[in-house]
Amino acid sequence: MTAITLSQVSKVYGDVTAVHPLDLTIPEGSFFALLGASGCGKTTTLRMIAGLEEPTTGRVLLGEQDITALPPHRRPVNTVFQNYALFPHLSVHDNVAFGLRRRGITSVTKQVEEMLELVELGGLGRRRPRQLSGGQQQRVALARALINRPSVLLLDEPLGALDLKLRRQMQLELKRIQTDVGITFVHVTHDQEEAMTMADSVAVMYGGRVEQQGAPAELYENPRSTFVANFLGTSNLVRADVEDTSGPELTLTAAGSTLRLPAGRAPEGTARGSAVFAGVRPEKITMVAADAADTVPAGHNQLTGTITDAGFLGVSTHYLVSSPANPELAVYAQNTGLGARLTPGTDVVLHWQPEHTFALDASQAIDAGTEEATV
Repeated sequence: MTAITLSQVSKVYGDVTAVHPLDLTIPEGSFFALLGASGCGKTTTLRMIAGLEEPTTGRVLLGEQDITALPPHRRPVNTVFQNYALFPHLSVHDNVAFGLRRRGITSVTKQVEEMLELVELGGLGRRRPRQLSGGQQQRVALARALINRPSVLLLDEPLGALDLKLRRQMQLELKRIQTDVGITFVHVTHDQEEAMTMADSVAVMYGGRVEQQGAPAELYENPRSTFVANFLGTSNLVRADVEDTSGPELTLTAAGSTLRLPAGRAPEGTARGSAVFAGVRPEKITMVAADAADTVPAGHNQLTGTITDAGFLGVSTHYLVSSPANPELAVYAQNTGLGARLTPGTDVVLHWQPEHTFALDASQAIDAGTEEATV
């Protein structure tokens, strides 16, 4: 079943289009993420679902009900913001009970205690917000929103104020809570790891449009644009010419090297003689010193280059390699303890399985979605 449907919803402020007409379907009971860089329109989209912004065009449906014209307080949705908005003069118990009491419910103790147990704050009901850590305050805000049993819970960058370790802990907690209560969560974030960790489905937004929507693994393994390829993790993209499309694999030429990939991982209609960006993720690549090139398995895609930088991160070493195909190819080598780490200045061969290669339309900006392009 469908919890939320956006049909041709857009938002225009004067001569600025924040959200271009979009169609979005959010399944009931799912953890759904709107992911994108600042200014992409994700928060505006969330606010239109909440009723805090009126769409310029289109309709917002909750199930079969058109709620486009309903004011926020009449929508069965609750929102948790980044700053939590807790009442400092009220106890944790009274913060959580606030929504119930506003609805005229006087016997709230049992419900509040159950909700505090759900967010693992049992026994802390008498404390004030200032006596809690940032993560605990976030849980109070969640409990206060969930106790009203909304059909949809909206989360606007809810973990942005937390430090990295606590944020990662809360990612797992949010997913656990969503699974326990079974309510549809719609989560806005600019953090790719956050979206990938928690969401069942992710809509990647760019320039007020949804670039691609799907399960995290599908978006990561099969990006359909350079923005998605670069914004979700790191991708190595090289410009290549299409030499052959006659079989189940496409044959490409990039800086004198021949690359192959499954035909299904290239844009539909890719023709012989056209240009594409061939892509491969850094962790899919194996790297050997040039004098060990004879160890490369037959049939692997190969590029040559020279290591320009190496950073040891414990679980892996991140290399940068300058190649005729791309001056900054990234390679992530897992720390398995087998063999010596290669050092800058070493001539190397990069190789990977053809099925780990994808192709994208070369008319796009090759750096879309990178940190340099999105700042």
